[in-house]
Amino acid sequence: MTEALPPGSHLRRLAFGFMTTYTVRAALQLKLVDAFDDAPRTGAEVAAALGLPAETVTRLLRALTVLGLFTEPETGRFAVTGEGHLLGQGHPGAQSALVEMFTDPVMTRGWEGMAESVRTGRPAFDDVFGKPFFAHLAEDPAKSALFNASMSEGSRAVARILPQAFDFGRFASVTDVGGGDGTLLTEILQAHPSVRGAVFDSAEGGAAATGRFEAAGLADRTSVLAGDFFAEVPDGSDVYLLKSIIHDWDDDRCATILRHCRAVMPPDGRLLLVEPVLPEVVRPGTPPGLYLSDLNMLVNVGGRERTRTDFENLCYRANLEATDARPLGDTGFWLIEAIPAP
Repeated sequence: MTEALPPGSHLRRLAFGFMTTYTVRAALQLKLVDAFDDAPRTGAEVAAALGLPAETVTRLLRALTVLGLFTEPETGRFAVTGEGHLLGQGHPGAQSALVEMFTDPVMTRGWEGMAESVRTGRPAFDDVFGKPFFAHLAEDPAKSALFNASMSEGSRAVARILPQAFDFGRFASVTDVGGGDGTLLTEILQAHPSVRGAVFDSAEGGAAATGRFEAAGLADRTSVLAGDFFAEVPDGSDVYLLKSIIHDWDDDRCATILRHCRAVMPPDGRLLLVEPVLPEVVRPGTPPGLYLSDLNMLVNVGGRERTRTDFENLCYRANLEATDARPLGDTGFWLIEAIPAP
């Protein structure tokens, strides 16, 4: 029989969650994973490779072992787990930029004002930093580049599935609205050689897209367009794709973006939204990630995660009809397909 935990144990674990955040951030900042090869190493060996004190490095490795990023196969010797390898530089599935971005003060400080955001419905970020999140990024090229890299890492799983989850080959062209560095569009165009594509984003957001397209041999089938989707969306495409865009904004601004897409869609065009979708009801045992992301949208950008019904209602406001919604494998994202309403 499993012994019940003392009252308050779960609550304390939740309250201490920030300690986990900064433990993982320290491992990334100190490049601990990069100090390992295929063989286990002692804390002293890792410390020597990094020029750090052996005692404190060993203590950090022990904590990271409890968190599942390392193992201790024999006393005092540590090895990196599969999940831990994702913090390393150059790993094919690396999540280092995403971890760095989401443990950075630019992401975490807004959470200190969570109660005020709940009271007002306004993002606490604006009060902490004196301007909205994306305006702040626009003034910090290094942080903007890190954010773009983190979004690229966060798009890889979807990029492997989406090109086969929707028949892009039926259409001549696709515009990825807010498409960043072109990670998603690159995979779509490589899987569908007859399709042309464009990334439409702010100048900062799309800064790396041209280089990615050139490296992938797609320069002759792509374009990178700079603009503001609150003002307009460029015409000329059959499919308009928005991944992780709608959850950044409140309903009114989302409706504006979608209306601009609707205004330039041909009668037989498609709008594709790639977003997390909240269950209609919170069931016991539901993983907390989606709901914590919802609160992150609240405190940092004023957006929200949504249910399928919420997305259908947004489409209706933009004179669009949501015709299908389905999960994209185990990525945590759904594909929501909409057509111009009659």
